[in-house]
Amino acid sequence: MENEIKSHYSYPDVINWLEKKGVELYGNHFKIQESDYPIIYKLIAYFLKDKPACFQYNINLNKGILLSGPVGCGKTSLMNLMKYLTATEYKFSVKPCRDISFEFIQDGYQIIHKYSIGKLYESQPKTICFDDLGVENNLKYYGNECNVMAEILLSRHDIFISKKILTHITTNLSASEIETHYGNRVRSRLREMINLIGFENEIADKRK
Repeated sequence: MENEIKSHYSYPDVINWLEKKGVELYGNHFKIQESDYPIIYKLIAYFLKDKPACFQYNINLNKGILLSGPVGCGKTSLMNLMKYLTATEYKFSVKPCRDISFEFIQDGYQIIHKYSIGKLYESQPKTICFDDLGVENNLKYYGNECNVMAEILLSRHDIFISKKILTHITTNLSASEIETHYGNRVRSRLREMINLIGFENEIADKRK
């Protein structure tokens, strides 16, 4: 597969390095499956800012990544590994959407500002990977219901347009399910903000 990629990087060597890092982080059971190489090559190209390969894969380096796939296919682990390939100026944090929902229950609407405008977390990376989009529910704060992640993503679109700040996402949802959960406005803005990279739905759960 490497010979098909126009790049000065050795992608098999990068995968070997990522697998060793994965063992270090997750234990000896961690292994990158050869069947996942097409997905992982795209992620490597993007996070190494490998312009020729990204052009070949039709990946826009000015947008973020939405990594989709079924439960247990390794999306979260891969995005955590990609942090180690990313240059300092492109560093990002991974934040579970479920944790954001708990923060909203405790602290209310300022959480939306925290993860969009960023007033409460200047010391942290402004590029964020929202992990497991879709597992959180519409929440109530003092009786007012709010689709927290929909509001955050709409605000993230604003800062993407005005400041070129990127957003990454992992999700089990399809594009139509995203629209059902978060509305057409969110789905439309995500098209502007992200590159879609997806696992096949029939992939088995890799968790042991």
